[in-house]
Amino acid sequence: MGLFGRSGRGGQVLGRGARARCRRPAVLALLAAAVLCTAVLAAPAGAARAQGQAGCRTLLIDIKGAIGFVSAEHLAKALERAAAERAAVLLVRIDTPGGLLVSTREMIQAILAARVPVVMYVAPEGSRAASAGTYLLYASHVAAMAPGTHLGAATPIALAPPGMPGGPPPSKPGSDKQGEPDPAGAAARKSVNDAVAYIRTLAELRGRNADWAEKAVRDAATLTASAALKEGVVDLVAKDVAELLERIDGRSVTTAAGTRRLETRGCSLERLEPDWKMRIMSVIADPNIALVLLMIGIYGILFEFWSPGAVAPGVVGGICLIVALTALSVLPVNYGGLALLAFGIALMVAEAFMPSFGVVGLGGIVAFALGALFLFDPAQSDIPIAVSWQVVAALAAVSAAFFAGVLGFAVRARGRPVRAGAEQLLGSVGEVASWADGKGRIRLDGEIWEARSQAALAVGQKVRVVGRSGLTLAVEPTN
Repeated sequence: MGLFGRSGRGGQVLGRGARARCRRPAVLALLAAAVLCTAVLAAPAGAARAQGQAGCRTLLIDIKGAIGFVSAEHLAKALERAAAERAAVLLVRIDTPGGLLVSTREMIQAILAARVPVVMYVAPEGSRAASAGTYLLYASHVAAMAPGTHLGAATPIALAPPGMPGGPPPSKPGSDKQGEPDPAGAAARKSVNDAVAYIRTLAELRGRNADWAEKAVRDAATLTASAALKEGVVDLVAKDVAELLERIDGRSVTTAAGTRRLETRGCSLERLEPDWKMRIMSVIADPNIALVLLMIGIYGILFEFWSPGAVAPGVVGGICLIVALTALSVLPVNYGGLALLAFGIALMVAEAFMPSFGVVGLGGIVAFALGALFLFDPAQSDIPIAVSWQVVAALAAVSAAFFAGVLGFAVRARGRPVRAGAEQLLGSVGEVASWADGKGRIRLDGEIWEARSQAALAVGQKVRVVGRSGLTLAVEPTN
């Protein structure tokens, strides 16, 4: 019995060890299952992060030359696409001397309302962001420059002489005396103060140097890239786009959608090119091209009126006129200059129809030249937007030669004998078709006419017309 009891206790001990050994695999299995579940659950998140990093994109556009309608349209479309594709940033590489004030304000408003961060980058080396470009830099979420670039000179100026279209009114003699206001000076101060308030607002919004911004407007101050960084005008200086994207990674900016942390490290870069419509507009929006197209259109339609059925001049003229009017719709047109231009053309046309020995035509040429010179309003731009005087001189010379030629034909035509209607029949030679008793019929230029003559005539004889009475011709033998 004791032996049985000892063996029983031993069996009990052996049973506990067996149960312990049985629990170990179960615990290990549970741990393995937990690790596996954790790995399975973490895999999608890791894949999503990897996919997000791989799908990171930066859109790049270039704005070169004068800022105008095409630049504003290009930026607006790029912002729409960047928002639709959830791009990391929109990078704008800029090199401009300035441009139209209306287009500049449209671009700034688009940047301020953008939900995608806009990085304005003055590049490559040797580029500038003058005048309107300085405003765009101050409005951007991140402002950067490449070495060897500069910005500034944002003073609004009147590009026309005082008293001329687009210029300030002429100052009166003695207007500098105390107590007597100077209209020209008042207009200039108003323009400068408005520009100062605008750029200071942008500087305070983006936390940039507002005092230097005011100096750029009032004193036309400029800065190099390194000096701009030191003055707090720009955020950084980068030698190329790759370095720029590397250095802005991790920055926090405030967009219309709220605060956003930039994640540009390792992002792919896609350059957006202007579409064919914007390329065409960039060509025809040149003031010289617009004026040439306008003149081709007007002359083509006039020639079609003068020679109905020619077709080609009317078609070409109509197309050129519509394209020119499209270009004028996006340019700062001075309506006084446009009226002078139209009046000059009208006078030259009048000279062609009722010659006045060149007096009306000369007045038309003068009016045309003045209208072309003042066709665009320089007060709406911070860079010269005007027609080249060489183009104006060439168009005036061509117009003068054209209408002088028409005038010469008209003067020579006045000295020639009348060769139309009844007078054209006098002296014409016909052939007798039938004749009896001093009258009969003759064949003349494919027509049959009644005729009479005091001479005896025979069928087939040649006769000359010497008079006419109603529908009866007076004829005589040619020999």
